[in-house]
Amino acid sequence: MVDSLPSLAFLGAGSMGGAILQGVVASGVPVDGGIVATNRTREKADALAGLSGVRSISLAENPAGNREAAAAARIVLIGVKPVMVPDLLREIAPVLREDAIVVSLAAGVTLDTFADVLGAGAHSIRSMPNTPATVSRAVTGIAAGASATAEDMALVRALFETVGAVIEVPESQIDPLSTVSGSGPAYVFLLIEELTKAASGMGFSEADARLMAEQTFIGAAALLEASGEDPAELRRRVTSPKGTTERAVAVMQDAHLDDMFARATAAALARAKELAAGA
Repeated sequence: MVDSLPSLAFLGAGSMGGAILQGVVASGVPVDGGIVATNRTREKADALAGLSGVRSISLAENPAGNREAAAAARIVLIGVKPVMVPDLLREIAPVLREDAIVVSLAAGVTLDTFADVLGAGAHSIRSMPNTPATVSRAVTGIAAGASATAEDMALVRALFETVGAVIEVPESQIDPLSTVSGSGPAYVFLLIEELTKAASGMGFSEADARLMAEQTFIGAAALLEASGEDPAELRRRVTSPKGTTERAVAVMQDAHLDDMFARATAAALARAKELAAGA
């Protein structure tokens, strides 16, 4: 982990921006020059105001807040809704520092959009984090814009490494990555929901059903991480020949989970392309 980070501005510290912001603060890594976060409402700004080292601005009360935050920061993270990104970039373009690194958190917004507004020489990086950033277990994909330097990428990697793992990819892989790690937490939560329902259907109380399902996923993930083994190998170790687990796994395989996940991620990728096209 790095010794410190440069000054940060989170423009639109909503669900994803807020997750990264909270994760950075929780990591304890010092931020030279501090952190400024903006939100449209006083209520949302107040929710971040108590975080150590964070100046939280309500745009309802300070309409120039985005420009003030961007002007002071080395790394400017764009966390507003995708449709709002071009207008925000036009707003902050005149005040950006010469060495500013502008990082997109917005799904479907391409680096070309940033270059069109900020100019081809802008140091822009596209990212795709996920919400486990709030507990420092994110997976974040980052892709360099045409003018982003190796130093820019190293700084942004260090930023996202305070909240989890980082994968550097070409921009063409950001949308496919989003269908796995970006949307992936929702897939896991759905599986836990369904296993909880199955347990309840066998007569367990709601509390016990939830405990069994949640802790089984948490424990299995922890075992996978600690062992370093391939998940298929760990599955085989649990699956005794002619046993109960083998019978259950056979039912799941007969349901063609491989095809289901392929279709699900393909559907997510198609939607990402629609968002990029403004649909």
